[in-house]
Amino acid sequence: MREYLLTLCITAAVTYLLTGPVRKFAIVAGAMPEIRARDVHREPTPRLGGIAMFFGLCAGLLVADHLTNLSEVFEKSNEPRALLSGAALIWLIGVLDDKFEIDALIKLGGQMIAAGVMVMQGLTILWLPVPGVGTVALTQWQGTLLTVALVVITINAVNFVDGLDGLAAGMVCIASAAFFMYAYRIWYSYGIEAAAPATLFAAVLMGMCLGFLPHNMHPARIFMGDSGSMLIGLVLAAGAISVTGQVDPDVMKLFSGSERNAVHQMVPVYIPLLMPLTIIAIPAADLILAIVRRTWRGQSPFAADRGHLHHRLLEIGHSHSRAVLIMYFWSALIAFGALAYSVNSASMWIVLSVVLLSAIGLILLLLPRFTPRAPLWAEHFVPPRYRRRRVVMPPASEVPAEALAEEEDERTPVAVGVSGVNGATAVGPRSRFTR
Repeated sequence: MREYLLTLCITAAVTYLLTGPVRKFAIVAGAMPEIRARDVHREPTPRLGGIAMFFGLCAGLLVADHLTNLSEVFEKSNEPRALLSGAALIWLIGVLDDKFEIDALIKLGGQMIAAGVMVMQGLTILWLPVPGVGTVALTQWQGTLLTVALVVITINAVNFVDGLDGLAAGMVCIASAAFFMYAYRIWYSYGIEAAAPATLFAAVLMGMCLGFLPHNMHPARIFMGDSGSMLIGLVLAAGAISVTGQVDPDVMKLFSGSERNAVHQMVPVYIPLLMPLTIIAIPAADLILAIVRRTWRGQSPFAADRGHLHHRLLEIGHSHSRAVLIMYFWSALIAFGALAYSVNSASMWIVLSVVLLSAIGLILLLLPRFTPRAPLWAEHFVPPRYRRRRVVMPPASEVPAEALAEEEDERTPVAVGVSGVNGATAVGPRSRFTR
């Protein structure tokens, strides 16, 4: 555990220290696109934050390669090199997109190529535990297609949710923390070395997100851009693919009896691993809803709009920070709820806790915008936004005569039903009858 924590800290430190210089480079390079209709921020903000995150990834893997225990991961498995190759390719595509806005289909092709590069170097799904059947071995083509599909879906799910300051980095950090705890349990508790690469990937991914978050929290000083969102999506998918397709469930020997019964009883354990979208369920749901919504309107599934979940939270009345925290809450509830259920699926307390927290989340989700006000005696000790607003009226001698006349007109009572009052007629002097 100490070596994993050291790797995490090194990755976070390198990412954090490099983000400042990368921000200056992005400004000089002109990677500050104009504000678009779907954007939430009000000022042009530099992108290319993925550059710092990629070098943090490289630093973390380099340090892990020289540690006593983690160096065995590089000796016994080629998966870290496969991850680095795919990450370098997807990162280059993201950098070009942040600067030149390349076509969406080109990015999709690059994502498939990056996934194919990882498959060629051994990072692929070899078998799957199927309920009631047992461990099903996949052919080379089946494993390749499934691996590429999971990588592409996960990358685009993370990319779609990257719409608010600190949202994508925080949600992926939460997902990677839950994933790290599960992969470490498989590797340490059961002595399965095949789970060690996935544990390393999760630790490095947490470091990348934690190092970038201080620069990306609202108001963000830099965005990760596609170079960062696609990168962390690929790393998250690589870890899930590694532990899902490489760890044989029969090796754990948690249950006696036939292999079919063992796999059937271990379904709760493999729920967060068979489908990595369970861990990033919120981004995956946003991705599916966006595709359905755009296709229904006759638009391209890659056409940008303001219909994402975080946009809807803002429309409800939540502030920027509150919308991000609500998304954090739901991501943590789903990720750690699935983790707790996989450890002990027979515990009713876990189910009741998840239900209770879900109810709390719904209440927070539906609350209208509310800004608490401090009492008068405490206003000097709180930020200005929590103080009561005082309306200062100018002296009567300074008020124009036209304003006084308008005020007198507003005080004059008007009969019910007259244009200017009641219902739809209050929006303007409009006749109730059409001519």
